[in-house]
Amino acid sequence: MELIRRLEPLWLALVMLGGITWAVVALFDTNIVTEVVGDGTPADVVYVLFGLGALMFVPRLVEDLRPLAHRSHPHGA
Repeated sequence: MELIRRLEPLWLALVMLGGITWAVVALFDTNIVTEVVGDGTPADVVYVLFGLGALMFVPRLVEDLRPLAHRSHPHGA
C-alpha cells in the first residue's frame, strides 16, 4: 500500500493526461495519442496506462468513502 501512495503523483499525472486527451478528442476531433505514438499497439499501451492510473485510485476512493458510512446522522432541524 505504501508503494501505491508513493506513486500517487504518477497515477494522478496519468489520469490527468487521459482526461486531457479525451477532452481534446471531444472538442477538436483530434486524437493526441495516435498523433504521437501512432495507431495499434503503442496507442493501446498508452490507453492501458491511463486506465491503470485510474484504477490505482480505487483503494483511495474506498478509503475516503468509508468514514461517510460511520458518521452519525444530524439531529434537529
